[in-house]
Amino acid sequence: MIIKLPDEVNYIIDTLESKGYEAYAVGGCVRDSLLGKEPQDWDVCTSALPEQTMECFDGRHIIETGLKHGTVTLMVDHAPFEITTYRVDGKYTDNRRPDNVRFVNVLKRDLARRDFTISAMAYNPKTGLVDYYNGRQDLAEGKIKCVGNADKRFREDALRIMRALRFASLFGFTIEENTARAMHENRKLLRNIAAERIASELNKLLMGDGVCELFSAHFPVLAEIVPELEQTAGFEHNNKHHCYDVLTHILRSVDAAPKDLVIRLTMLLHDVAKPRHYTESDDGAGRFYGHAQDGSDTAREILHRLKYDNDTIKAVVMLVLYHDTAVEPEGKNVKRWLNKIGAERLRQLLEVKRADAMAQSEAYRREKLDRLDEASALIDEIIAQQQCFSLKDLAVNGRDLIGAGIGEGSGIGSVLNRLLDMVIDGEAENDKAALLEIAMAQKKESLHSRNAKIP
Repeated sequence: MIIKLPDEVNYIIDTLESKGYEAYAVGGCVRDSLLGKEPQDWDVCTSALPEQTMECFDGRHIIETGLKHGTVTLMVDHAPFEITTYRVDGKYTDNRRPDNVRFVNVLKRDLARRDFTISAMAYNPKTGLVDYYNGRQDLAEGKIKCVGNADKRFREDALRIMRALRFASLFGFTIEENTARAMHENRKLLRNIAAERIASELNKLLMGDGVCELFSAHFPVLAEIVPELEQTAGFEHNNKHHCYDVLTHILRSVDAAPKDLVIRLTMLLHDVAKPRHYTESDDGAGRFYGHAQDGSDTAREILHRLKYDNDTIKAVVMLVLYHDTAVEPEGKNVKRWLNKIGAERLRQLLEVKRADAMAQSEAYRREKLDRLDEASALIDEIIAQQQCFSLKDLAVNGRDLIGAGIGEGSGIGSVLNRLLDMVIDGEAENDKAALLEIAMAQKKESLHSRNAKIP
C-alpha cells in the first residue's frame, strides 16, 4: 500500500530518520488517504523527544505547541505540521484529557492509546502502512470501532462519543456493537465536556449523511445533548399531513435539508415544542397551535446552553419561529417577507419549509414543493428587476418629506411605511414625484379630518 505524502511531510520524516529517529504520518491523514480523500492536516509521530525534534529542525520556525504532551509545531513553507513524540497517557480525571503523559519509543504503544481503529494507523514510505488494530479492514467494512476496550476509551475522553457519531455521519459508517453499547452506557459523561466542544462535534455530524438513521440508532446520546427532544420520540401527529412520529419527522427533515449549518440546526429544533401544544380538532385531527413560538424560545435556550455564537442563534431562532408560517407564491406576499427578514433569510426559510415538506406525507408533498418553487422564482424575479420591497428601495426618504413640508420627527417613519405598503400592494408607483403627491394629499386629508373634529 502506497500513500503519496506531501513533500513537506517527506522532508520531516526524512530529517528525523536521518538523525536516527523513527517518524510516521499518523492518524486522520492516513485514514483519509486510504479513503481517497484529501487530508486537511498532516500529523507526524516520532520516537524523538520534543527537545530532540527541535534540535533536528534547528533554525526552522518551531512553535512549542504542547511540550508536556510531546507536541511541537513545525512551520514549513508557511504551513503548520504537528510533530508528537510517541507516548502513553496517564489517568483521565476530567473525562477529557490525560493528567499527564509518559514518552515511549515504541510506535505500537502510541497507537494503542488512540480512539478508533481507523485513526490508529501510521505510514512512512520505507515501512509502509502500520496497522496493528485492523483499521484498514474496518475502513473497508465501513465500521467505527474503538481501539481496545471501548468502555475505557470513552471513560478516558467522553468527547470520543461525539467523534464516533461524527465519523459515522461523515463517512456513512456504522458503529460496531460493543463501541455503540459503551457510547450509550457512558453518555452521561458528556456532561463533563465543555459545551463548545459538544457543539463543534454536533455541527460536523449534522453536515454528514444519514443523520436520521444515525440519531435513531443512538438517540440516547442525542437526548443527552438536547434533552428537550426526548418528548418527541414516539409522539404521533395524528394528522393527514404527517406519516411519522415527531422525532422521526424531525430527523428525516435534517436529512432532507441542504448542508447549511443554520438550516440543519433549524430542522433539528423546529418541532421541539410540538408535544407541549398538542390538541385535537372536532374530527380528531392533531393540531399544534403555538408550537413555533414556543419552539423558537426553546431553540434559543438550547443554543445558548451549547454556547453557539449570536449570529447563529439569531438565524435559527428566526427560522424556527416562521417555519410553519405560509409564504404565498404571490408578489405582494413575497415582497412583504423580503421586507420583514431579507433575501438571504427568506431563501433559507424556503429551504426549511422544503425540508419540512420532504419529511411529511407524500399525499400533499408535490403541491407544497411546487408552491415553494414558485415563491423562490418570485424572489429571483423581484431582486433581478430591482422591485421595491424595503424603505431603502423607496424613491423618497425622510429628507424628501421634510423638504416638501410634509412633516418631521417620529411621524415621518409612519408616512414612509404607508407609502411603502402602497408600492408593495401596487397602489402607487415607486416614483418620487408621485409619492410626494400622495404624502401631501394624505397630510391634507389628515388635517381636514382633525379640524372637522374641533367644535
